[in-house]
Parts: sequence; structure tokens; C-alpha cells
Amino acid sequence: QVQLVESGGGLVQAGGSLRLSCAHSGSIFSINAMGWYRQAPGNQREWVARITSGGSTYRADSVKGRFTISRDNAKNTVYLQMNSLKPEDTAVYYCNAVVGPYNYWGQGTQVTVFS
Repeated sequence: QVQLVESGGGLVQAGGSLRLSCAHSGSIFSINAMGWYRQAPGNQREWVARITSGGSTYRADSVKGRFTISRDNAKNTVYLQMNSLKPEDTAVYYCNAVVGPYNYWGQGTQVTVFS
């Protein structure tokens, strides 16, 4: 079992920045990868970024050059640094952990970008 708690969402003007955090606990040594997804009203949940247990990172084309995923193993926390935010980035952002065939999710944190 893995528990995930997101924080750091909020209201920001277009062009601004936010940093999301995902604190994870439980069977963290069996985590294969962690990532961020987002879901805007009326849309399906979409993948944003991923970091593997080996430290490799991947980002969706829509956020490349603006968002960065990183981790602090000492704090059991994964971050999503979001710069140059756009109104279309408005969504609920969810932290995800992959453990073997299983996916674990946080409760989500709202990010709202206004122009």
C-alpha cells in the first residue's frame, strides 16, 4: 500500500508559477515510478509527467519547457514545478504511484490559472 498526499495548488495569474508536492508513505521501496496527471472539467484525466525509480523523467509535450518533475528521496516527496502557467493548465492535479501492476492516487489538488 502507498499513501499519497498532494499540496501546493492554488490560484495564479497566467505566466506565474506554482510548485506541487506529493508526499508518499507506505511501501515506498516498491514504487516503480511516480507521476502527475491532471483533469479539467469535462475532460479525461491526462498524463503530465513521470519520474522513474531510476530517476529518468518524462513530460507531456504540452508542458515541456514549462513543467519539471523532481524528487527528494530524503523527504519521500515528488514535486511538479510549473512555470509560465496558462489558463489551459487549469485542472485538478493528481499524484500517481506505480507499484507493479497497481496504481495509487492522491486526492488531487486544484490549480486555477486566470488571465
